[in-house]
Amino acid sequence: MSADFSKPYDPKETESKIYGLWEKSGYFNPDNLPVRSDLKIKNSKIKNFVVYMPLPNVTGTLHMGHALDNTTPDILIRYYRMKGLRTLWLPGTDHAGIATQYVVEKQLKKEGTTRFDLGREKFVERVWEWKKEYGGKILEQLKKLGLSADWSRTRFTMDKAYAADVRDAFIHYYEKGVLYRGLRTVNWCPRCQTSLSDLELEYKEEQAMLYYIKYGPFTLATTRPETKFGDTGIAVYPRDPKYKQYVGKELEIESLSVEGSLDMPAKKKNKITVVADEAVDREFGTGAVKVTPAHDLTDFEIGNRHNLPLVQVIDERGRMNEKAGKYAGMKTEEARKKIVEDLKSVGLLEKEEPYLHNLAVCYRCGHAIEPIPSTQWFLKMNYLAKQALDAVKKKKVKIQPKNFEKMYISWLSNIKDWTISRQIWWGHQLPVWFCKNQQESELKDKKLNLKSNDINFIVAKEKPKTCPFCKRCDMEQSPDVLDTWFSSALWPFAGFSKEDQKKYYPGNLVSNAREILNL
Repeated sequence: MSADFSKPYDPKETESKIYGLWEKSGYFNPDNLPVRSDLKIKNSKIKNFVVYMPLPNVTGTLHMGHALDNTTPDILIRYYRMKGLRTLWLPGTDHAGIATQYVVEKQLKKEGTTRFDLGREKFVERVWEWKKEYGGKILEQLKKLGLSADWSRTRFTMDKAYAADVRDAFIHYYEKGVLYRGLRTVNWCPRCQTSLSDLELEYKEEQAMLYYIKYGPFTLATTRPETKFGDTGIAVYPRDPKYKQYVGKELEIESLSVEGSLDMPAKKKNKITVVADEAVDREFGTGAVKVTPAHDLTDFEIGNRHNLPLVQVIDERGRMNEKAGKYAGMKTEEARKKIVEDLKSVGLLEKEEPYLHNLAVCYRCGHAIEPIPSTQWFLKMNYLAKQALDAVKKKKVKIQPKNFEKMYISWLSNIKDWTISRQIWWGHQLPVWFCKNQQESELKDKKLNLKSNDINFIVAKEKPKTCPFCKRCDMEQSPDVLDTWFSSALWPFAGFSKEDQKKYYPGNLVSNAREILNL
């Protein structure tokens, strides 16, 4: 064997050298590409081929899905680059609000402290430190795959320029009247202490119990007897002959008393209104359901349609509040057991049976979601959905594989207003300023109201020098931040400089996992 026989191929050594040469050439940046007059482009109007990289979270590391998801666009980018088009693959990372905050909070817990011990400013500094140490790892992993993205244009969704575009978008929607602040029942995570959208929930199958409780002439089935103190209606299916005689009537029913001793259950009489609503599932339980607008999103919509009162009995910690009387302070699971015992003892529980259902949990911490009323910011999705639907129906945007187009159309055709405010500290703080001397009126327990009549805030890029309400206070910025997906959705615009927007927008391709099509 020859003494100068080459060493076995070493990908670590070879690939890093080759990739280094690629980066040094600058040709991943379309502004540096030479003009290829020798190549003929089929459609001479097409000058660019632009791909938006789905933003990986700064908390993450690559997995096989990322490798597959990025290989296809890389092939296409290289193909069109060789065809002579100006090709731009725009890379970046997402600040991932709840996910990143959760990771840093876990780190603090190991150190024996909390974000509340640090305070907001120090905690946000700590998250930036974490991002600086760990946030670049995923970009280096993407380079290891050999991706020909334009790293000179790498963006982070908390960059100053990006943040400015996020604020502009918020103000734009507000001024168009499609962004509003109001009291609604929302998904609430007692562990993360924030509202969540429907898309931030995960579901796990749980073996629960279905309890059949007497409500006057009705027997109603529920998995959550602890919410009965917030019941303000009974709903039946509009064309159900069994209950037709009761619709529109206010009935006096026997219920558990919240007063007295826990050891001495007692009854009391309540008045409750019967309504007919299409949302009722005739196949569930007895075909009639209790309506608790404060603690169920569907019940909230029913209550809103029929002008039912909103009575909150569970607080932000997932515990029964003062409206629950002697059950106040109990966690919902604890209260459920005690209330079931008491219903049995006073003869109001008809029966119980096993029931398999899907429990909604927070997508980050896994804690069970607690629907509660909360004043939040909402985006009217019909405004955006119509434009998004038209784009696909008119073939301006194509979804492949084709079968996912049906899912897209179905989702957008049935979409509800989007809760975009979050009660966490890491993220884009709302450009909303409140008067310290004018307190908002309490809306709970009043008739459902989607907007606050008492406006004591203004929406503006910068803090006002003078409060327009009291003329003397130093206005306070809303502590809420925006849902991560509000800022991520702006990626095709906010990811570019103003000059690049003119040159490289609109783009040609986004290749992403099927589960984030909705997001």
